[in-house]
Amino acid sequence: MCSIYSHTDPIMYECRSRSVRIAKVVTSIKLENMFWEVLAELARRDGTTTNQLIATLYDEVYAYRGEATNFTSFLRVTCMRYQAVRYVNTGGVPKTLEPACTVQGASAIQNKIALVG
Repeated sequence: MCSIYSHTDPIMYECRSRSVRIAKVVTSIKLENMFWEVLAELARRDGTTTNQLIATLYDEVYAYRGEATNFTSFLRVTCMRYQAVRYVNTGGVPKTLEPACTVQGASAIQNKIALVG
């Protein structure tokens, strides 16, 4: 398998919990550090804090669906969708790439993957 995945810094997939006020209730959300970084980037882009972004996302999902089940997974999917849109909007030019893989065809794989530094 390609080292792009297996050589990932363990800090990126270490989980961290944060307290967030959602709908006037303080709750804890546990996500991997990489997702927290993407949420922070998305919040900066929108000129808000990460906690305010999360509360807004919750309110919007609740208003649209009438519930916000599996909200932590929703946040992960939001991060992935944001990265996918960002990738498409930059013409498929990744922000950074890990060193080349040693498996055959890896350069084709690398050219399709946008990794956040």
